Amino acid sequence: MPASLGRSWRILATALAFASFGLGGMLLWLMLFPALNLLVRDRGRRTWLARRAVQRLFRAFIGWMRLLGLISYDIQGRERLHRGGLLILANHPTLIDVVFLIALVRNADCVVKSTLASNPFTRGPVRATGYICNNSGAELLQSCMDSLAASGNLIIFPEGTRTRPGEPMRMQRGAAQIATRAAQDITPVTIRCEPLGLSKGQPWWQAASRRLHFRICVGEDIAVAPFLQACGDEPALAARRLTDYLTEYFSNQRGKHAGLGA
Repeated sequence: MPASLGRSWRILATALAFASFGLGGMLLWLMLFPALNLLVRDRGRRTWLARRAVQRLFRAFIGWMRLLGLISYDIQGRERLHRGGLLILANHPTLIDVVFLIALVRNADCVVKSTLASNPFTRGPVRATGYICNNSGAELLQSCMDSLAASGNLIIFPEGTRTRPGEPMRMQRGAAQIATRAAQDITPVTIRCEPLGLSKGQPWWQAASRRLHFRICVGEDIAVAPFLQACGDEPALAARRLTDYLTEYFSNQRGKHAGLGA
């Protein structure tokens, strides 16, 4: 297929994929979630079923993008995500990172932008699943700790937003504060996309020269206890040191994966 024709197809297919995604979200909001509210009285089970529905939708979306020839992927260490009560931290190079992770993780909880709770395409899933909005302050920290205590699998992007291509990784301290205050080990996930697409500042219609290949690596857990012990059980100081460690860890992993190629 000529390069220009292939790029045109990817633009059209990307529009089709995201339109399908929006339609799926609307159907969940208008049909499934109201039915759950009527038929399932237990709030915890209702939330679990809503998260399961979102997971299946996201799996279908990833499969649809693959079928359309937009993406390919390989996943290393997937079995480490088949546990409960995880604090999953990941780097954030593309628009669909959270879609990949929720598709892979059962009973996934995550911190999302507060604007998603009012967006007509996303507010249904966000409200029904009980996802945590990133309002600042102690309330956010407590909500995250409550999620872990309830054996949810909490997904956080410590950068807070997608990394701009070519810029160094900058970690916010919130994720490390949650880990140290909850004394919760971290399950790190490194995501690489080659060629880079759907990145910050890049419109979705700027299709890449070829299909995007995602390499997702789930690393060994990072123990938090050594950071607390080294800092005399002072969570604030431990969080600062853990943030520095996470910045170095993800920067090194990103470089390591870059050397492997796609």
